[in-house]
Amino acid sequence: MDIKFIAGFASITKDPAASASLFQDALGLPLEKMDDYRFMDNFPGAHHFGVWPLSMAAQSCFGQDEWPGDVPEPTATIEFELADTAAVEAAVEEMKGNGHTFVHEARTEPWGQTVARFMSPEGVLIGLSYAPWLHE
Repeated sequence: MDIKFIAGFASITKDPAASASLFQDALGLPLEKMDDYRFMDNFPGAHHFGVWPLSMAAQSCFGQDEWPGDVPEPTATIEFELADTAAVEAAVEEMKGNGHTFVHEARTEPWGQTVARFMSPEGVLIGLSYAPWLHE
């Protein structure tokens, strides 16, 4: 088997309107509509795929090995890359101004990535990110 790239990612939701609002309205993705399915084709490819232990996600988000009981446990994560650190910070302020709550706001991880994370309505941990090595 010779896998070339991630062909697609879709969140699975019980509330399509709320999820579509997040991805289309708040994040500005140009989603098309086919029945109740929202999508976009030819979205630039993923630069990373991983299997992230929940304990590592908890460390990255909360600085502890256990995911807090008052925050739904994510079953997936997706990160949207922005132009630079200032763009991440501006996106956080814009989304907060529209009522979105963040798991954590923009901060620089030990590996050099600036990221802010929040949960989608269907429990996907979403990152707004700037990873300098992706822009070299």
